[in-house]
Amino acid sequence: MTTTRTLRIGTRASALARTQTDLVARALGVPFEIVPVVTEGDRSSAAITEFGGTGVFVSALRTALLADEIDIAVHSFKDLPTAPADGITVAAVPTREDPRDALVARDRLVLGELPPGSRVGTGSPRRAAQLRALGLGLDVVPVRGNVDTRLGKVTSGELDAVVIALAGVRRLGREDEVTEVLDPIQMLPAPAQGALAVECRTGDSAVAGVLAVLDDTDSRAAVTAERALLAALEAGCTAPVGALAEIAEGDSGPEIFLRGSVTAVDGSDAVRLSATGPTNDAEGVGRRLAAELIANGADTMMGSTA
Repeated sequence: MTTTRTLRIGTRASALARTQTDLVARALGVPFEIVPVVTEGDRSSAAITEFGGTGVFVSALRTALLADEIDIAVHSFKDLPTAPADGITVAAVPTREDPRDALVARDRLVLGELPPGSRVGTGSPRRAAQLRALGLGLDVVPVRGNVDTRLGKVTSGELDAVVIALAGVRRLGREDEVTEVLDPIQMLPAPAQGALAVECRTGDSAVAGVLAVLDDTDSRAAVTAERALLAALEAGCTAPVGALAEIAEGDSGPEIFLRGSVTAVDGSDAVRLSATGPTNDAEGVGRRLAAELIANGADTMMGSTA
């Protein structure tokens, strides 16, 4: 389906958000206008956990969408609350970028080479908990700010390293600064990390039809399983929950292999399990794995971050 009108695409003003929005906009092949929208998360320098966490980069874009100020909103999928938004549809999940975490460290060091006491920055409670659980004696430091700001803290010597999403660094063309891509065995990514969610108003069939060409079936199934796990744990995007789904061909067709983890904030304990199932039951796979994690003590590890 096509539309003759110029589509208004809302985006946060950060370099990464603009880059992600441009990727979506140029793939549509229709006239568009980029509309910057300032969110609560952009206005505050506080830690995400201090002002609500889930949805702080999302609500202003969704408000603009419902007010007919924009036609399309582009989000980092991991920022979206797990509950559906009334009047809004995720019309496309484009092909996912590499979901893994990455280390950017001084002197091109890898994680295992950082001396005990090294200052490692992250804005994610999940990454912080998983770093502590590795038992490397690192001093994990909370940081906020865009990718440039975080990488600059390593360049300036303020930090010895930062852990950041590989997808964002790649999209900004700064992958050569990565000193190690972290294996999910060490650090399981956040649910939906590396994926984009492209939203429009429910019932806007013309825009939904345009966006449909961007939807990647495997990427949607993977993030659906990961976010179903997160929702079933009743955890937000600031909880120390990791999840990664991969799609592979099984005996009876495509299957999801889902890994999930919950780590105590201080890194003293963790539970990590996996589950498989057909791609057409992505939500069920996520919910079942969440139930297994809870049965193995995951709920006691999330504490006040849930």
